[in-house]
Amino acid sequence: MIRAWLTPILLALAGLLVAGSRVAGGNPVTGLALLALFLVLAGANSPLIFPRSLTSAEALRRSGADGRPVVYWRPGCTYCMRLRARLGGRAREAYWVNIWRDPEGAAAVRAVNDGNETVPTVLLAGRHHTNPDPAWLRSRLGGP
Repeated sequence: MIRAWLTPILLALAGLLVAGSRVAGGNPVTGLALLALFLVLAGANSPLIFPRSLTSAEALRRSGADGRPVVYWRPGCTYCMRLRARLGGRAREAYWVNIWRDPEGAAAVRAVNDGNETVPTVLLAGRHHTNPDPAWLRSRLGGP
């Protein structure tokens, strides 16, 4: 849990330090702008931008019942953030498994990626796809 929040916390603290030094140097506008930038980066690197994570077992059970894809991800992964951002609101149509919180999910990812925890790995219709194109996944989600 702490590992998932380490990067966002460090970014927020760095933003506070940089902003504080700018304000102390007589440039409060630049300081506030830099603080805002660091806070946006911290938010983008936090687990908050992803739908609620399930355990691998729960995601597989639900996926088996309704055919939705299972996305294995981890906080701080730029490819996971890219996938999540490009899916937009449709990301909630998939089941998300945080491999840092679910050892079973991490083992499933290693099993299909030659022992590596390469994410995002998407399970769809019984096949695993490593770092798929967001447009490809979006086209396979239900709806328009």
